[in-house]
Amino acid sequence: MMTYLERDAELIRRCLPKGTAVPEDSDGLFLMYAVLLRAKGAEVQASDVHDAWSAWMIGVEPGHESVLPFDELDADTRGEDSPFLVAIRAAAALR
Repeated sequence: MMTYLERDAELIRRCLPKGTAVPEDSDGLFLMYAVLLRAKGAEVQASDVHDAWSAWMIGVEPGHESVLPFDELDADTRGEDSPFLVAIRAAAALR
């Protein structure tokens, strides 16, 4: 039986734009995105998505070069959070 957070995580996955690259073994990441969905809904910002990704990445690859505050990232790296931001906002609209 799926928990409410797992259901929200699955909804976010379904809302991802086609062709979005999803990290392997990212169930924990999508649970963090589900918390963002519940806490911020459509008001979620790209920096929030990046913070969730950074928290997840610390457990996966602690020295990853993009584990930095959002405003310290270059524009291309910031853009990598965009499909997940779109998906969380779309999921919020469906909920």
